[in-house]
Amino acid sequence: MSKTECVISKLPTPQRDTELRQVWRHLRRNRLAMAGLAVLALFLLCAIFAPLLAPYDPIETNYDVALQGPSTENVLGADWLGRDVFSRILFGSRISLTIGLISVTIGMVIGVPIGAISAYYGGKLDLFVQRLIDILIAFPGILLAIMVVAVLGVGVENVMIAVGIASVPIYTRLVRGSVMAVKEQGYVAAAKSLGIRDARIILRHIMPNCLGPIIVQSTFQIATAILWAAGLGFLGLGAQPPDPEWGAMLSKGREYIRTAHHLTTYPGLAILFMVLGFNLLGDGLRDALDPRSRKY
Repeated sequence: MSKTECVISKLPTPQRDTELRQVWRHLRRNRLAMAGLAVLALFLLCAIFAPLLAPYDPIETNYDVALQGPSTENVLGADWLGRDVFSRILFGSRISLTIGLISVTIGMVIGVPIGAISAYYGGKLDLFVQRLIDILIAFPGILLAIMVVAVLGVGVENVMIAVGIASVPIYTRLVRGSVMAVKEQGYVAAAKSLGIRDARIILRHIMPNCLGPIIVQSTFQIATAILWAAGLGFLGLGAQPPDPEWGAMLSKGREYIRTAHHLTTYPGLAILFMVLGFNLLGDGLRDALDPRSRKY
């Protein structure tokens, strides 16, 4: 081992195993966070095992039971084409979770490096990047997503791209603030004085200390992405028929809200509980990952 490597090995590094155990211990004490985690685990299981749990094909029509309310044959009723609402909600959880996870991943992949580089180098580069981010932030997130979908076209894939692009300014600003605080620490200055490359300093010594805010924001952002995707689906810009997307189900179901309210009630409750689960988990993670708010 070289002298430089010996010195770097003595720099403070996060004890991941110990920290993970501490985070999990404090997270378990938060009943609301655990309730949110349980709700999300239930939705995840429903999404994974939807073909086994669904009693009917989600796009199979049966006009004999069209607009029928909850019954023994159709637990949550049937829609205007006689399709089973329960089966469509189960398969719809796949679409919502996929959109939420992939769109947030797109936002992170683009926004995190931009924010880190902008904060680390500062100067004119930082000024230029932040003015571009200011332009994006000037548009409400859902409006920016609608603009992107209008350019790319309707469809689930384009919704994921649109929501991901709308998430980029959030991650850029978040990571920029975190990196600006961390880069002033002594161990970063020591790494610079030893001639370590900037990329290695950012990846090995700065970003690990910024993971907490990124994880918490990602939890909240998935909930926001699911809401935005449902809004786009409600407007007819998301998943197209006959795909069982919750927002599209709400949009069509409102036409029968007086005679068959179950068409809007149950998809709406599905969106509510999934978003609530992510928000509760995000609140718990925020407290568990912040040492100042931990209760020993």
